[in-house]
Amino acid sequence: MRDDPRLPTSPRFWRSPLRGPWFTSVLGLVLLVGVTVLFVTGLVSYAAYNPDLSPVNDKTPDKGMLGFYLFSWPTDPPWLYRLNQGVHVTLGITLIPVLLAKLWSVVPKLFALPPARSLAHALERISLLLLVGGGLFEFVTGVLNVQLNYVFPGSFYPLHFYGAWVFFAAFVAHALLKTPTALRNLRHAREERDDLVSPHPAEPTVSRRGALWFVGGGSLLLFATMVGQNSDALRRTALLAPHGWAEPGGGPNGFQINKTAAYAGIDAAETDDDVWRLVVTGRLGTVRLSRSQLAELPLHSSALPIACVEGWSTSDQWWRGVRLRDLAALVGYDGDPPDVFVESLQRHGAFRRAALRANQVADPRSLLALYVNGEDLSPDHGYPARVIVPAAPGVLNTKWVARLTFGDL
Repeated sequence: MRDDPRLPTSPRFWRSPLRGPWFTSVLGLVLLVGVTVLFVTGLVSYAAYNPDLSPVNDKTPDKGMLGFYLFSWPTDPPWLYRLNQGVHVTLGITLIPVLLAKLWSVVPKLFALPPARSLAHALERISLLLLVGGGLFEFVTGVLNVQLNYVFPGSFYPLHFYGAWVFFAAFVAHALLKTPTALRNLRHAREERDDLVSPHPAEPTVSRRGALWFVGGGSLLLFATMVGQNSDALRRTALLAPHGWAEPGGGPNGFQINKTAAYAGIDAAETDDDVWRLVVTGRLGTVRLSRSQLAELPLHSSALPIACVEGWSTSDQWWRGVRLRDLAALVGYDGDPPDVFVESLQRHGAFRRAALRANQVADPRSLLALYVNGEDLSPDHGYPARVIVPAAPGVLNTKWVARLTFGDL
């Protein structure tokens, strides 16, 4: 069975002359750098949610020791999350051809017999399965999330979080074992002493360097069709980026939308000026404010972007509204304001409620926005009022705000 050339368990089944230690090593070293950056930016992205602040922010409540890296998310620089998530998603998409080429280059090892020649070899094979399975799982769920296509079972957040730890643990183990060999292979490019080399190679149709150029060209093409998601002017060139469930149209409210009012189940009747009231609760009790009453309070402006976990972001929009710290002062917090629990009119879905840390509330650029770019918020952008906070993930900039509860969370 092992020697039957019709079966993938036979070395003679794999006849491509491209496979070899040099080709695999180049791809592996690219992934060594790229996957490490992906893992770090993924952890930073998760920390941006302040998941240890409140259970509603934490989508992985049983993370235990895996939450050791968490820290209070800052508000400066205001483009921090935009940069981090843009790098994370764009790099992840760009690395797909490299990942697929690397898996193709080592696929004969997945079918090699016997399955385990020793305990050490068995452990290596298991780590390889975790590496391949974990890598495919992370990239597939990441791409589906970017496309707003939630066909996988369960919530994206815990699936991607725990999958990342499994994948990266296997990745680190594999890198420790293989990086010295990969570096030697690059220094001795002509030495082909490896079981990846076919014993009966077919006639070459392209050189190994040509194949690498092909992989690099695929990565460059994916980069070009993703990077525009971070620019309002270039967004239509980002063919693989999410474009939301509705076109934002033109005018002051004509910038990226993911969750529309219709999708969130927001009834126009409940946002009517005669009906809607903002409920603000704190140390001194509860205050109920209509939108016109909010507009009579001191208003301030902030130029801030919107950046989402899917990797897209907008340029700075001019928001105008009441500072969160001024609303905290209305209910008894004249000095340093505390944390705030924000609730939306939205009744279903993740992040219809969110918590913000005291440093986010205290920042003078953090607003309960009533206007954007000189006009009322549109229904899709959160009318009658939405939160906008510097450097915060888009889902924490709650739209259609109904209640603010100030206090230590």
